[in-house]
Amino acid sequence: MRKLVLIFTVACGLVPEPAMAVTYQRSHHHTRRVRRRVVYRRSKKKSAAIVAGSAATGAAIGAIAGGGPGAGIGAIAGGASGFIYDRATHKRVVTQ
Repeated sequence: MRKLVLIFTVACGLVPEPAMAVTYQRSHHHTRRVRRRVVYRRSKKKSAAIVAGSAATGAAIGAIAGGGPGAGIGAIAGGASGFIYDRATHKRVVTQ
């Protein structure tokens, strides 16, 4: 019955798809829930958008603060910080 309800809610779009990762193992005497790990990964397109947006923001702040040379330095600093942020957060592990 539980599986039927879960399949119905997923089919209707009420529960996100990774909720199906939870399974049940049956032994002779009891049923126990098994926790699954789901890894959400960021696409390369979104990673590039994060780095480019950080570089553009750094360039804008550098241009306001120091003109042309400041914009270049700001773009490098913003791009580097965006890259570090992207690599630190590109995988999200969820235990369900």
